[in-house]
Amino acid sequence: MVPEKARPAIAAQDLDENPDRTIVFGPHASARDLDLLPVPAAIVELTGKNFNFEAVNRPFRIAGLGAVAGESPLIRLLGPQLRRFLESQDTHCEIAWQFGEEVDCRYFRVMFARNSPKLRHRAIVTLIDQTAELRTEQSLRREMMTDSLTGLPNRAGFGDRLEDMIGPENQDRFAVLALNLDRFSRVNACMGSLAGDELLISVARRIKGALRGRDILARMGGDEFGILMAIDEGPGEALHVAKRIQSALSTPFRLSDFEIRVDCSIGVALGSEDIDDPEDLIRHAQFAVKRSKKSGRTEVYQTRAFDLAREQFGIETALRRAIDGGLMTLNFQPICDLASGRIISFEALARWTTEDGVELSPTEFIPVAEESGLIVPLGRWAMDEAARTLAAWDERAGGNCDVKVAVNLSAIQLQRDQVAPMVRHALDSHGISGDRITLELTESAIVSDPDRIAQTLLALKDLGTRLAMDDFGTGYSNLEYLQRLPIDLLKIDRSFVSGMLADRDKLAIVRAILSLSQALGMQTVAEGIETNELAQTLAALGCDYGQGFLYARPLSEVDAYALLRKRNA
Repeated sequence: MVPEKARPAIAAQDLDENPDRTIVFGPHASARDLDLLPVPAAIVELTGKNFNFEAVNRPFRIAGLGAVAGESPLIRLLGPQLRRFLESQDTHCEIAWQFGEEVDCRYFRVMFARNSPKLRHRAIVTLIDQTAELRTEQSLRREMMTDSLTGLPNRAGFGDRLEDMIGPENQDRFAVLALNLDRFSRVNACMGSLAGDELLISVARRIKGALRGRDILARMGGDEFGILMAIDEGPGEALHVAKRIQSALSTPFRLSDFEIRVDCSIGVALGSEDIDDPEDLIRHAQFAVKRSKKSGRTEVYQTRAFDLAREQFGIETALRRAIDGGLMTLNFQPICDLASGRIISFEALARWTTEDGVELSPTEFIPVAEESGLIVPLGRWAMDEAARTLAAWDERAGGNCDVKVAVNLSAIQLQRDQVAPMVRHALDSHGISGDRITLELTESAIVSDPDRIAQTLLALKDLGTRLAMDDFGTGYSNLEYLQRLPIDLLKIDRSFVSGMLADRDKLAIVRAILSLSQALGMQTVAEGIETNELAQTLAALGCDYGQGFLYARPLSEVDAYALLRKRNA
């Protein structure tokens, strides 16, 4: 074994090749040994209450750390830590140290080391200068936290500022505003992305001018901005700032030869002791923006509305699985001839029992399906299932069971899907002729895009299907549409039929619809029939068919076929 006094004091390559390695030294290390090190180093001795430098190397002096312990900023600022180290049982200790004024501040990783805790009066101090890499890291972080177009904080930077604000002392003293420009995509589409960028910069300047000096403006992405503002007197301050922003944006912007008006939707989320995650607060403000787009005014986040949105999102997720996994079913409600009582058709109605065994009403999941776009795959499934059911009934009857099935078409499905090819595929797959299918659509589906819808309906007529206008009289009734479109059947909404016998106004509306349909050569179906008296009155007025609880509630495939055989026998 090499005696300790013969060990080399310090190996220069220890720090040169591996700066993270802790350097140890023998009791006879000297200034010559330190000069082998490429980093600032000093041998420090504690004598009573005072520190002395036994030796310092040239990098140590160049770093401005001095040659006399009593005058060295290292001892002045890190003396207490060094004393605790020497009085402890540790052989090494590492400290991050910031030295100098803010402008020319330098950053060091300082290491205290000794061979043994028994050396309670002597240690070597080495410093690794990390200034360059930390400044590079800070510069990269600033770039990552800044929007390159506007120079404002981006979403990540905004989240950092918001995280600094969140805390018990500020729980209800700040608010987050989310601002979204309305129809901004038109500028990019019509004038190009450069013009869009120019407009965003101008908008940011206007918004900044409407804020107070301490408010923080950020560009969250695209045409969305975020504002973090302190509140002194209550939530009304946030609404007041929102008004100032809208007023600032009301003056048109000048781009090339165009004057462009910019409208915005603003949502507000208030700080709360229940919220400790910046992203939660940002999401709340963004949710309020969605409500603002619908209401046309600044909206403040409400917990109940957000909970409802989360509930709908849960329904959407489960519904997607149900459609993909074949967990949906169709029920069938009979449509009867008012004169003979025979079933001439069934309306197919989607039903869903969740994985938890809960039966959800169509009024709960159909709006979610329409908003999320799931109405398209749901409508495709319903069309195929209706054709399959007809084929199954025909097989059980040993031939054509002499009944039709009506399937609802959503306005969104008509806009987004290739409906005619979809219907043709379902008919061909199950060997069903087009005249066995009635397709029901609402007036709102027609007015969304009359010319395109007209082409789709003509293509469906070419397949032999019948077309019915559902809930007639409750939407945007327009005689022009009825004349132009190949509608075969008008369905009178239950809101007019129910209570018709005791309400002259309702009776007058039903008479008018029946007269109109007769003039246009269309047949009619009255919904919501619950009594024989009502059915007889409608038949006397000239209505062709009826649907309602008088005949049956929606039935399963098996029960619907059984009712068909019994009633039409």
